[in-house]
Amino acid sequence: MSSVTIAVTGINAIDNPGPGTGVARSLREADQQPLRLVGLAYDATEPGLYMDWLFDRCYIMPYPSSEPDVLLARLQQIQQEFGLDCIIPNFDVELPLYIRCAQELDALGIRTFLPTKAQFALRNKAQLALVASRWGLQTPQTFAVTSMEELHQAIAELSFPVMIKGAYYKAYRVTSLEEARSRFHQLVAEWGYPILVQQIVKGIELNLVGVGDGAGSHLGLVAIKKMGVTELGKIWSGLTIHHPGLLRAAEAFLAQTQWKGPFELECIAASDGTIYLIEINPRFPAWTYFATGVGINLPSRLVQAALGLPVPPLPTYDAGKLFMRYTYELVTDATPLQTLVIQGER
Repeated sequence: MSSVTIAVTGINAIDNPGPGTGVARSLREADQQPLRLVGLAYDATEPGLYMDWLFDRCYIMPYPSSEPDVLLARLQQIQQEFGLDCIIPNFDVELPLYIRCAQELDALGIRTFLPTKAQFALRNKAQLALVASRWGLQTPQTFAVTSMEELHQAIAELSFPVMIKGAYYKAYRVTSLEEARSRFHQLVAEWGYPILVQQIVKGIELNLVGVGDGAGSHLGLVAIKKMGVTELGKIWSGLTIHHPGLLRAAEAFLAQTQWKGPFELECIAASDGTIYLIEINPRFPAWTYFATGVGINLPSRLVQAALGLPVPPLPTYDAGKLFMRYTYELVTDATPLQTLVIQGER
């Protein structure tokens, strides 16, 4: 069988890890036709660039703020040099560009499996309250603010503690006005407006990862309960669960949106059984390999669907399986870094 070449973005395995290395690890362990993996990064210091056991080739990419022609030219260059059959983008901020270029990529023979522009707009953090009720979910009270005055008004309405969230990434629990102002300025500098001020709901934190098939159903779903998290709320340890309410919500989300591609639902189950939707992430989460480890290899199933190959019957997974993240030091010489800086690839 001829090999398939798949590119993966989001390989910055740092304290706020991207999904890319977990996606690549899943693809490496898949029982499918031979493959070659390409790691795509925006900075020469992204750790995934140095994980030779995952990636056969690595490239530095233009930033997602670039024009579509710039992205297409770079991907076409990679395709000509090394081959490229499919790409899995893993950052919220780059998805609009890839969605915009999906038809051009398909014409080049580079397959994607992405939501439409309209579907992507549904997961806007500031709009969740308008759509969550359609799927049987509630949302915490949330204010989108663009000024210090609006920040003060939102805090007065909610009272401390509250969550302060960026437009794309990062969320902080704050307990004072001084801390809220500091996080506001920090997040504006990183991600721009609006900044979200959100009520804190007490309960059990639940997450669900899946891949929508674009026709109202899915290629697989795995739900977990968070056990330990970082300061930024990233999962450090968790347990697989079977939660009927969360599953029903996910199925309603898929049926009503016809979502295509990977997604993650972040929820909180309150003590009275109410499920609050906190976020919809329109891509694989950093803990994607956890699903692979318990038998549901979602990246592999996505690639098979994207390439028009038969997708095997969906297996089941056991509840009560433990996920534990850890750090790992990779020691090498400086030559790969120098090559990446000078040539933009290795």
